[in-house]
Amino acid sequence: MLPQHPFPVCNILGVNIAVTNMKKTVDYLDTNLKALSGSYICVSNVHTTVMSYEDESYRSVQNGAAVALPDGKPLSVACRKRGFAEAERVTGPDLMREIFLLSAKRGWRHYFYGSTEETLKALKTALKKTYPGIEVAGIYSPPFRPLTVEEDRAAVDRINLSKADFVWIGLGAPKQERWMAEHKGKVQGLMIGVGAGFDYHAGSLKRAPQWMQKCSLEWLYRLLQDPVRLFKRYLVTNTKYLWLIGRENRRKQKEGK
Repeated sequence: MLPQHPFPVCNILGVNIAVTNMKKTVDYLDTNLKALSGSYICVSNVHTTVMSYEDESYRSVQNGAAVALPDGKPLSVACRKRGFAEAERVTGPDLMREIFLLSAKRGWRHYFYGSTEETLKALKTALKKTYPGIEVAGIYSPPFRPLTVEEDRAAVDRINLSKADFVWIGLGAPKQERWMAEHKGKVQGLMIGVGAGFDYHAGSLKRAPQWMQKCSLEWLYRLLQDPVRLFKRYLVTNTKYLWLIGRENRRKQKEGK
């Protein structure tokens, strides 16, 4: 049975974002990992939140997760402004690191689904070097097209046969969240969608400097690395988020909430 949601939630544009921090999140996963098998966690940010606001089906996917973590700092800031002083950011790459650090001691096994074969091979090599004793139970780079029913069933069978405790999904939003929701209860292991987390840990992408992360400017650092692909996502979506969240805050103030 899925454990009771351990964290307060702050509803931001219709998405129930967990009010938590890294330590509380890791402790929750450590304590409840077996019970969480077959469920999924969304690592939410401004992009996924705006998409959820505009798409009811995707909003249902986000809210159907065991937990929707505040990966984007603007989400944790919004939580704090609404009275949750303890709210902090829990990023996908940082959560991966904390889990990897505990893995050898706990005997946790990891499966990586998504990205390219090149990235996955680099990721496996980097993890073995950085986290001695870590168990990489399997890797799979699905084709860039919808899988047939047979292919999908075979992919799920491979994951389940690996006996992975954590099934990391790196397909990018919204594809990875929809994939996890569709495979809820079918995949054995806890699914966590981490987007570019594979690339960070493989060494093919660099994280923004700490000062940029603290100032909510990590999006700008990523934009400068890949401006063509990310221009609309960051500049357009971030502007839309600021307008929507401002309107929502004003409405809540009028309602006395």
